[in-house]
Amino acid sequence: MQDPSKLQAHEVNPQKARKGMDRILHAGGYSIQGLLAGWGETAFRQEAILSVVLVPLAFWLGQNWTETALLAGSVLLVMIVELLNTSVESAIDRIGPEWHDLSKRAKDMGSAAVLLSLLLCVGIWSAAVWHRFG
Repeated sequence: MQDPSKLQAHEVNPQKARKGMDRILHAGGYSIQGLLAGWGETAFRQEAILSVVLVPLAFWLGQNWTETALLAGSVLLVMIVELLNTSVESAIDRIGPEWHDLSKRAKDMGSAAVLLSLLLCVGIWSAAVWHRFG
């Protein structure tokens, strides 16, 4: 007889029972769904469009692999933090629309994380431009 806790976990989330390449392929599909859901958010869409310009520009502006990685990585970091912030906001909104101190705090901290990632990105890009042309 199968362990009831494993049976219940399987019924709730079939992804937990997948192994090997099947799990990897399904996880990749979920990641693509996440990117498509992120595309529905204005801030993520703006950052993604900007990254289409900035990531290739990083390969031109960076004078070595370290600078290139920092430039491109800082752009991708902004997008990563934006997706995480959106996921926190979505989870909070699922709980309910009413105002609560902890909900506000979670959303504010997510927003602050996005701000810090943007400041880091701007700082890295400013330093690289200054180093190259200043």
